[in-house]
Amino acid sequence: MYDFHHLRHVKEQSTSKKTLWITLVLTLFFTIVEIIGGIASNSLALLSDSAHMISDVFALGLSMVAIYMATRQPNARFTFGYLRFEIIASLLNGLALAIIAIGIFIEGIKRMITPQDIHFQTMIVIASIGLVVNIVLTIILSRSMKEEDNLNVQSALWHFIGDLLSSIGVIVSAVLIYFTGLRFFDPLISMVIGAIIFTGGAKIVRASYLIMMETVPEIFDLDEIRSEIAKVEGVEDVHEMHLWSVTTDHYSLTAHVFVNEHIQPFCVILAINETLKNKYGIEHTTIQIEHAGINPHGEYGKEFLRHRNMAGLH
Repeated sequence: MYDFHHLRHVKEQSTSKKTLWITLVLTLFFTIVEIIGGIASNSLALLSDSAHMISDVFALGLSMVAIYMATRQPNARFTFGYLRFEIIASLLNGLALAIIAIGIFIEGIKRMITPQDIHFQTMIVIASIGLVVNIVLTIILSRSMKEEDNLNVQSALWHFIGDLLSSIGVIVSAVLIYFTGLRFFDPLISMVIGAIIFTGGAKIVRASYLIMMETVPEIFDLDEIRSEIAKVEGVEDVHEMHLWSVTTDHYSLTAHVFVNEHIQPFCVILAINETLKNKYGIEHTTIQIEHAGINPHGEYGKEFLRHRNMAGLH
């Protein structure tokens, strides 16, 4: 370790790691089965599901890399470690979902215009196997999410929720085509599947984007936190405040505070850190103690001193 850190910038994530390995092996196996079945049956709904499964394999592989990267220690160049790679992987996974969904939708329109023959028996058998596999994988990932908050596992879960709905959609499509003879149900249901997949991808992209832009995490109210810090004895003003997430469940906060010069500043810092840790679970903090009359703050500092002096006169 090149430096001392109060908070370790690593994630072990043993549960997520085990879950993703199991999911990756099962997904890879069924992807091969579904590709063969999709080609044999000439079903777009089945082929769209197999294309989504290919993206699942890619997504899970990327997620595994991210989890192993997150266990690497920080160094002189990567002072936050490799935690942000989890978000990069999630962003790529979300984009893959959205792109695949658009492709499914375009192909669905083509097949609505020019319907194609479908092999019913192959379609229903493969879809039924897929339904069982996807139910198992969705349950496994859902349980993992309850134990460890991980955007990669969340993105993988969205992949398999899409797969589960796809399998149901393929079965429904096959039954409708069998009883009605209307082949347009195949591309129609594939387009519905595509819309659901796109929704999941868009949510993951949005969550990843917000973290990469270092926005205030949605679970926090910055004004409320500022108000709580201001209540600490000795704190007279809070400014230059930033709160962001390096990765899921790994938050950092920095703030400058004007303090009463008659109160020990180390006690003020300790009290602020205790407030942030106990009330909000924020442990990685940097609090800079300042004096408005000494530290240069331009008009902001002058205005603060003016108001304080006026208050003192009264």
